[in-house]
Amino acid sequence: MIPGIDPDQTKGWMMRLMPLIRCRDNLLIAGIVTGVFGLAVQVAVPAAARHAVDAAGGGDRQTLWITTMVIIALGLSRMVLGGANRYLLFKLGWSVETDMRAIMYEHLTRLSFSYYDRTQSGQVISRANSDIRSVQILLSFGPIIAMSVLSFVLAFGYMLWVHTWLALVALLPLPCVYWLGVRFRHEVLPLSWVSQARMADLATIVDENVNGTRIVKSFAAEERQISLLGRAAQRIQWANERIADSRSRWNPLIESLPRVGTAMVLLYGGWLAIEGQVTVGTLLAFSAYVIMLQVPFRTAGFLLMQAQRASAAAQRIYEILDEVPEITDAAYATDLMSPAGKVDFEDVSFGYDPDIPVLQNFNLSIQAGERVALVGRTGSGKSTVARLLDRFYDTNHGAVRIDNHDVRDVTLQSLRHTVGLVLDEPFLFSVSIHDNIAYGRPDASRTEVVAAAQAAQAHSFITELSEGYDTIVGERGYDLSGGQRQRIAIARTLLANPKVLILDDATSAIDVTVEEAIHKALRTLMANRTTLIIAHRLSTISLAERVVVMTGGEITDMGTHAELLARNPEYVEILARSSTESARLP
Repeated sequence: MIPGIDPDQTKGWMMRLMPLIRCRDNLLIAGIVTGVFGLAVQVAVPAAARHAVDAAGGGDRQTLWITTMVIIALGLSRMVLGGANRYLLFKLGWSVETDMRAIMYEHLTRLSFSYYDRTQSGQVISRANSDIRSVQILLSFGPIIAMSVLSFVLAFGYMLWVHTWLALVALLPLPCVYWLGVRFRHEVLPLSWVSQARMADLATIVDENVNGTRIVKSFAAEERQISLLGRAAQRIQWANERIADSRSRWNPLIESLPRVGTAMVLLYGGWLAIEGQVTVGTLLAFSAYVIMLQVPFRTAGFLLMQAQRASAAAQRIYEILDEVPEITDAAYATDLMSPAGKVDFEDVSFGYDPDIPVLQNFNLSIQAGERVALVGRTGSGKSTVARLLDRFYDTNHGAVRIDNHDVRDVTLQSLRHTVGLVLDEPFLFSVSIHDNIAYGRPDASRTEVVAAAQAAQAHSFITELSEGYDTIVGERGYDLSGGQRQRIAIARTLLANPKVLILDDATSAIDVTVEEAIHKALRTLMANRTTLIIAHRLSTISLAERVVVMTGGEITDMGTHAELLARNPEYVEILARSSTESARLP
């Protein structure tokens, strides 16, 4: 099982990530061990070269031969250890990235609808992709760069042992490099945050334009959207140019100052060699070690920049992971077992914004197996009733019950297996039609899928498609007509066989002839099934045994269609307006 991110928000971003790293201690430890030995071997090469040069200068052929073989062996060892080190640390980084994606996706599936109501999809996509990638890059390269500090310690220790003053001369410029790195870090951090945030804004624009391409084209708004994207790209460009400006000012200083140490070693070491206080081999070794001393400082710019980018990215990721789902199973929640399907709304009040109520003192009781239609003007709260029954949201006041069980006291999984919902805007996945219909029951046989499609009057048009039930539908199913998508959505819900069925204007995009055929099938399928029908069409309302009229989030009347038609002018007006709008449809 994948461990989670540390929930303690007072900890630093890396400490919160440690549970994912600790579960792969073998990769981390092996990577560190191979890295340490590889660096030790690397530090040993100039020491061996020192002896080889001094042996050559003294005419000692045997020592020259032995040290040459040692250098070759050290080089091969360094190659093997360096390769293993990179493989292990990169595998660690990629594994943590995979876990973070899985954790984020799992968390996103648990977040409540209220979170998605206020969050742009592009923001979520950006954080799940580019932000996680920024963390992965640091985890892969960070340890490799950080371990270069060990080469600094080993090399400097050897230099002190060989000649203390020459070693100190080589070290003189490096404190200035550290100070420059701190200044660079403070300047880049806020810019990294701005860059990541604006990348998310750009992803939002791209996502909306891809999903809304039909709207864009229908209003000939391509140029306007391109301009919008261009302005977003320019904002990213501004942030990245500021980062590049900082890098161009600080990185050359960070990388170049250590080279002053090389010049000072050559100057002072050359004088010592002339005076006979050090050998030429020692001077050569010190020149190589000065380069090793520079490595941590030369890579400090990249490491600091990537650390700031990863820090900003991690904070944006944690903003999602720290979001607490509002709709969760209670600790004492139980499964709905063999539900009969009786539904009760008891004095329910609710608003998506608590200050703007949608439902007020809503009371409705639906008997098991009864078919009830909710009718009202747009904005009267009909769809909200359905969302509360499926517990997409919790009531602000009152209770929603199924078989006398408060929906907050039962598990979400059993509740949503019990309540099936067909929306007025059906969503299809980019998979086969078979898999779309079988989404609620992935183990359903082809025979069962076909039976559900036949009941939803979808079988005939499916068999006319190029691959039949194996046809892959396009993005959101837009290569099918609205009526075809709705029929597949109805088949999907019918196959799941819920005890309570909600039809939220589920046949609004289906022509009258096909709708009559579907209604005929639904009458049979709705037998012994509690059905809540949210409708405007008279033909759909006729499926119900009882009609409830809603106005302003309250029930104003209820009865049979004939009773309401005879006594309720508002009901007559709603039906008349719906008939007029339907007549205008092509």
